Amino acid sequence: MKIDVYSKDGKKKGAAELPKALFEAEISEGLMHLALVRQQSNRRTPVAHAKSRGEITASTRKLFRQKGTGRARRGSVSANILRGGAKSFGPKSNRNFTKDMPKKMRRKALFSCLSQSAKDGKIIGLEGYGDDAKTKTFVTLLSKLPVAVGRKIVFVLPEHMEALERGAGNVPKVKTLLVQYLNPEDVLGAHHLVFVGEAVQVAERTFGRNPESGIRNPGNDSKKKSKSDSPDSGPRSPGEAGAKSGIPDSAPKKKTTKSKA
Repeated sequence: MKIDVYSKDGKKKGAAELPKALFEAEISEGLMHLALVRQQSNRRTPVAHAKSRGEITASTRKLFRQKGTGRARRGSVSANILRGGAKSFGPKSNRNFTKDMPKKMRRKALFSCLSQSAKDGKIIGLEGYGDDAKTKTFVTLLSKLPVAVGRKIVFVLPEHMEALERGAGNVPKVKTLLVQYLNPEDVLGAHHLVFVGEAVQVAERTFGRNPESGIRNPGNDSKKKSKSDSPDSGPRSPGEAGAKSGIPDSAPKKKTTKSKA
């Protein structure tokens, strides 16, 4: 799949090929939903909190005597059925909404989101950006690109670009994001994704596979040496075996005496 690439002046420069592993993966709506719910749940910070009976500041004396008044037996004033008392089954601020998901499922969900955006034609490329950090310069470039100004636009950066980040900081509904922090919410919620510079190549190295070796993260995937590859393995002579074990080669043999019948 190819995308259009534009220069820093907003003119169409050519086309670029998107890696199939990231942008032509199998689209799984259920997995994207799980990843999105997980991301939003992990961001929740509950604020509402209802006090329990132990948290109420009130007197603990018995309101009136147990018998003889004709009223219900009553204990502390902090009971949940009295006004000003505790709240039964109320919200708590220590609620835990965190969800977990295996790494393979998270990667597959991200690839599904990128593939869906590429299928919908939401992805374009930007060759680079100048050194001018003014908002006016950024808005001028934005008006020349084939994007819907006023809708959410995400600029995916290969590294920190101070001029672009400062220029886009005051523009509403425009977000700059490092390629390492691509996530389902920003990808699915963006009306357009603009990959700046070598962001696609960095994404392929970070999330995908190395096209030359076919191995993901070749620096971390070191082959484990098997026993047959180790220098100490292999047939040894009796002398070597004895030297390793500490036993001399020629051990004295015990003399056997034949018993006379």
